[in-house]
Amino acid sequence: MQHQSPQITEIDPVWQRISDEARDAIAEEPLLGGLLHGTILHHRSLERALSFRISEKLASAEMSSQILREISDEAYRADPELGAAARADIMAVFERDPACHRFLQPLVYFKGFQAIQAYRVGHWLWQNGRKDLSYFFQMRVSEMFGIDIHPAAKIGRGIMIDHAHSIVIGETAVVGDNVSMLHSVTLGGTGKEDDDRHPKIENGVLIGAGAKVLGNITVGHCSRVAAGSVVLEPVPPMKTVAGVPAKIVGEAGCSQPALSMDQLLSGKV
Repeated sequence: MQHQSPQITEIDPVWQRISDEARDAIAEEPLLGGLLHGTILHHRSLERALSFRISEKLASAEMSSQILREISDEAYRADPELGAAARADIMAVFERDPACHRFLQPLVYFKGFQAIQAYRVGHWLWQNGRKDLSYFFQMRVSEMFGIDIHPAAKIGRGIMIDHAHSIVIGETAVVGDNVSMLHSVTLGGTGKEDDDRHPKIENGVLIGAGAKVLGNITVGHCSRVAAGSVVLEPVPPMKTVAGVPAKIVGEAGCSQPALSMDQLLSGKV
């Protein structure tokens, strides 16, 4: 008699924790049962939950949630990097945002996280030549979340956007891994120039609230851009820049500014 090997189920600790937190939240507040069952507990994976969340948020009279969900499901099936990046983003928010106490919060409540995941699907569409659909995703993300990210922009893993109002990231911008930024940040151009015209933000950079980084310039790894600064020149690695226009005012102050989230300039000059 031939014996079949038992099926091995892959364990996803991030998704397991989110599911456990959802059950706990429902026990504490039963009125959230419909939301948390629909958003989390009715799904068998983080990817399926993200697809549902994105489609519900971006749906409109112009395109139904069902169509958007089919598009998002296709993206997550085709590119495992989308799910891996989402897990890294959840960890980034949990570790860096003092207002985040559970893994489920970014998925359910935080528009910065939700907008980045919708951008990632739009970027996948762009890479696969489906540019009109990617523009639709960009439009709806801007309308729903107040975050305008061109689908051609390249954004790494472990991204944390705190508060997430009025974020603008241009077409040829590149954002590395483990970058943190606050509200009203612009990664923009300097005029009507074409081609490669937007900033390159290397790994581990912290960009403070209201900062503008303009032009095809590089902000070196593990640097800090102070709140309200206007950066028009390249920034060396592991430095702090501040002012209008921004100047180097000291060292970064620590090895990983994006992780520490320390935005104070005192003692760093």
